Amino acid sequence: MSEKNASVVRSLLDRQGTTFAADAGIKLRNTPQPLYQLLVLSHLLSARIRSDIAVASARALFQAGMRTPRRMAEADWQQRVDALGEGGYRRYDERTATQLGEAAELVNRDYRGDLRRMREAGDPGELLQEITGIGPSGVHIFLREAQGVWPEFAPYFDRKAQQGAERLGLPTSPESLGRLVNEADLPRLAAALVRVALHADAAREVRAAA
Repeated sequence: MSEKNASVVRSLLDRQGTTFAADAGIKLRNTPQPLYQLLVLSHLLSARIRSDIAVASARALFQAGMRTPRRMAEADWQQRVDALGEGGYRRYDERTATQLGEAAELVNRDYRGDLRRMREAGDPGELLQEITGIGPSGVHIFLREAQGVWPEFAPYFDRKAQQGAERLGLPTSPESLGRLVNEADLPRLAAALVRVALHADAAREVRAAA
């Protein structure tokens, strides 16, 4: 890695290197509860709504007790709507409340509440899209963050993360980006690059400090 790229990466991780899961209070491990919470967060982040609102709404759902697919399915529709509203997720709250309930029922029914069973059953990139509310964007979000605990997907840098790399003058291929940090920091780098892609001021701040 060139000295210039190393300086940019250090500045990037220092300023933007918190994963979206960590922002939502998820301590991501390869266990059922945090993986399900990441699924919920990926669902919310994939909508056309600000990422900070999606993160706040995920926190509100979890604080209201909807931390597992069983608890999400047991909550009634209005409880889900209220929690989403508390997080500011109002534009899509009614539809999303319905989708979250349907998704939880599917995870309970097909995987007994444990997304590790989905990982064992086939390609999560395909199977995730069978879950209500998860499309290609939701898959990218989930796997960008999950690559830290599901290393077979690493290095995972989708088009949005690559746009952030391009904005900073870094290499853009997943393989090249994966060589810029150690394996444990891949989710942090991916999240930081997405923030840079979404916010031009973040890119300027990183470049100025590098």
